Amino acid sequence: MEPAKFDFGMIGLGVMGSNLLLNMADHGFSAIGYDTNPDKTKALETSAANDTTIKGEVKGVNSLSEMISLLKTPRKLMMLVPAGKPVDSVIGDLKPLLQKGDIIIDGGNSHYTDTLRRINELRNVGFHFMGIGISGGEEGARKGPSFMPGGDEEAYKEVEAILKAVSAKVNGEPCVGYLGHDAAGHYVKMVHNGIEYAIMQLISECYDLMHNGLGLSNKELHEVFKDWDGGDMKSFLLEITAIIFDKKDDKTNNYLVDMILDKAGAKGTGQWTSEEGLDLPMPIPTIDSAVMMRNLSGLINERKEADSLYKMPLKKIEADKKEFIAALRDALYVATLMSYAQGLAMLTTASSELKMDIPLPEVVSVWRGGCIIRSAMLDIFKKAYQNKDLKNILLDKNIAQLVQQKESAIQKIISIAALHNYPVAGLSASLNYFNAYRRKLLPTNLVQAQRDFFGAHTYQRIDTDGIFHTEWEEKATTNQ
Repeated sequence: MEPAKFDFGMIGLGVMGSNLLLNMADHGFSAIGYDTNPDKTKALETSAANDTTIKGEVKGVNSLSEMISLLKTPRKLMMLVPAGKPVDSVIGDLKPLLQKGDIIIDGGNSHYTDTLRRINELRNVGFHFMGIGISGGEEGARKGPSFMPGGDEEAYKEVEAILKAVSAKVNGEPCVGYLGHDAAGHYVKMVHNGIEYAIMQLISECYDLMHNGLGLSNKELHEVFKDWDGGDMKSFLLEITAIIFDKKDDKTNNYLVDMILDKAGAKGTGQWTSEEGLDLPMPIPTIDSAVMMRNLSGLINERKEADSLYKMPLKKIEADKKEFIAALRDALYVATLMSYAQGLAMLTTASSELKMDIPLPEVVSVWRGGCIIRSAMLDIFKKAYQNKDLKNILLDKNIAQLVQQKESAIQKIISIAALHNYPVAGLSASLNYFNAYRRKLLPTNLVQAQRDFFGAHTYQRIDTDGIFHTEWEEKATTNQ
């Protein structure tokens, strides 16, 4: 048996696992990967042998015990396997092979409650366990992703140097940092994905209004999104959207986007975010609307039947194209900012309520590069979080000025969309959230009165402390 010499081990050699290992080897770390499929281990070694950027040794094995025996102690290994039972199965296989003090990392999209359970279980038997959210996709894994580690801080210090070396960099700063106790890493990644859902929905609504409303061609859409991906709007999602509208289908020579079925998939993280928002409770309506619209997109046959029944054609938007597109850009800016505001406010509340101590300045710093929701806006948010008591980025004076400059645009766009039969659930949810959040008084006094009327749920008064109940209807008296 050759001596232990590898710095890091990976369980699961799919695209993400293999690319992360190669990324580590780029930076001089020795990396070993395990997979039950010998083709994947062979492919890993072949990729390493053919890549001139590789500096560290790379090895693929099909035996879990062999991989464990070749890792330096304390052993540092990551699982990139499907969430749920597969993670527990791998942990079960690892337990007899590891020593106390070894570090197990779940790099997948596990639900944070599962991560919390695993942390407690493994702590009791002497192992360190971390949940690390990873964002950036295939390219990010190879060239530098965003890492969102949480859990065992002692374990984080052991892997910190590796994570910082392979992460994305913004102005020389690595997009990784310790993000809190227990299951904080996976909680932050869950909310990251919820924000991602929201922004993607908002962009799709803009596409609909320009394509079907204004009649813009795919070539014109490519140019618009390319233009939007700059300055204060620069983001990864706008960048890839521009590329999508320029891609031709090799089967039909039509634009590929036009050949894709209008049914959006989901892996659950958006839904988890919505569910957790309700449980906290914390309002995140733009994220909720994005989840809802993905679900609605799946009702294809029902939508076809409804289309035939209601015969409500989309109306062409008769407007100056240049002015409308400029207003739409500002509307998207405001709605995107609201998506971040909701997600970050949720993290602020969760940090306290779930006792995870999530550092919000660190979160926005980690999100600035490598991840799917990276955006120029995050630099503004980073400055806002210099105020450690900030509950919501909308309470920052500089951000308030930005929103106020553009709020008329989102009002205009939503009005036009409604009059022309275009669904804009994300844009509308964003404006409604903003309008409600900035109201000193809401009409929910009536809601509470109704609750007290039919259920004796009581109410509070504006003029004095205490809890009150009223008999709202005089009981009928019987004439004697």
